[in-house]
Amino acid sequence: MAQVLEFKLPDLGEGLTEAEIVRWLVQVGDVVAVDQPVVEVETAKAMVEVPCPYGGVVTARFGEEGAELPVGAPLITVAVGAPAAGGPPAHTEGSGNVLVGYGTSQAPARRRRIRSARPEPAASVTVDAVDAVAPAVLPVPALPAAPDGGSGGPVPVISPLVRRLARENGLDLRELTGSGPEGLILRADVENALREAVPREHAAQQSPVTPAPAGSRRIPLKGVRGAVADKLSRSRREIPDATCWVDADATELMRARAAMNASGMPKISLLALLARICTAALARFPELNSTVDTAAREVVQFDHVHLGFAAQTERGLVVPVVRDAHARNAGALTEEFARLTEAGREGRLTPADLTGGTFTLNNYGVFGVDGSTPIINHPEAAMLGVGRIIPKPWVHEGELAVRQVVQLSLTFDHRVCDGGTAGGFLRYVADCVEQPAVLLRTL
Repeated sequence: MAQVLEFKLPDLGEGLTEAEIVRWLVQVGDVVAVDQPVVEVETAKAMVEVPCPYGGVVTARFGEEGAELPVGAPLITVAVGAPAAGGPPAHTEGSGNVLVGYGTSQAPARRRRIRSARPEPAASVTVDAVDAVAPAVLPVPALPAAPDGGSGGPVPVISPLVRRLARENGLDLRELTGSGPEGLILRADVENALREAVPREHAAQQSPVTPAPAGSRRIPLKGVRGAVADKLSRSRREIPDATCWVDADATELMRARAAMNASGMPKISLLALLARICTAALARFPELNSTVDTAAREVVQFDHVHLGFAAQTERGLVVPVVRDAHARNAGALTEEFARLTEAGREGRLTPADLTGGTFTLNNYGVFGVDGSTPIINHPEAAMLGVGRIIPKPWVHEGELAVRQVVQLSLTFDHRVCDGGTAGGFLRYVADCVEQPAVLLRTL
């Protein structure tokens, strides 16, 4: 007799808690194999096909295309135990295979009760093996029992840092449901509650939403666009940033690149040279390769440089990350920039490609603009902006000449350093742009 198993939206990793259904890849009644992709979903990080760990017949799908589901919500149910005619053998155990950033393993049990979407009827299933199988009613984990004493009972939290973070922000821990073992309240739970409180407070001060005027339309802030909006808003809200800038003569840098590319070796991109300058500057000014732990009131400096770079795609702005950029030469950086850029354009970037950056390089000169005041990519501490390189009058060796000039801007978190450090970093970058031989000191 066939057994109906439920496959839930797996843990997406990197702190992601929900995904939007973009496209179903199977229909009710289809026979699926183990690890066959069954649905394409979009998270705040990337778009990915989710494989099912069971082989059998699809008896129900949960959620329409465009619907958002939380991690742990049901995706499909599969009847296993008896193969269809000519179909693959059925499996009752998950494959255990794990994708990059995703997996077909069982998602952690959620503490809050989830009301699943109404499944599509399984009447269209024609496989004999499942004709007699009634739609399964699967149990939902019960809510944890309240501590003794009701609202006056002990709060399930261990870390004094979590308590202090809640106290400083006026948050009542008794109103939270912990995501840790046995309902333990973690720091992430407090931070999520604080992030959700700001939009609620803002919405309470606004008048009711009115219909869009004629000739206009409303565009939901969700997916990549919504994630970018949330991150930039949080950056402005939490980081006391400041910006300094300088013009630099990039003529010698452009000549050096032309000489490199005339040698018959693989081409070196300008972005790779700027990245190499960034990593050298961060080695001299490590304060800017850091993040601020607000709960512990500490600055965390990194001994590696995971360099993010802003890239515009059809799906919006993304910031892929080059891992261990400090250990790569210009050629290796060029190759990695090209790979990540192409993956971004095709929507193939994984959560691992888009997270973990420690410093960001933003080459907005490709849009034909001279300068900008970048918004820091939270939770990093700084971002270097590079404008377009264009011919301008410039005093060179005591005489007026036409030189290739670029404007460089540095936005930094004033908590990690003062203006002297930020100015020293930017001046070193400008010196390397004007005299690439300066880099030889750090090679």
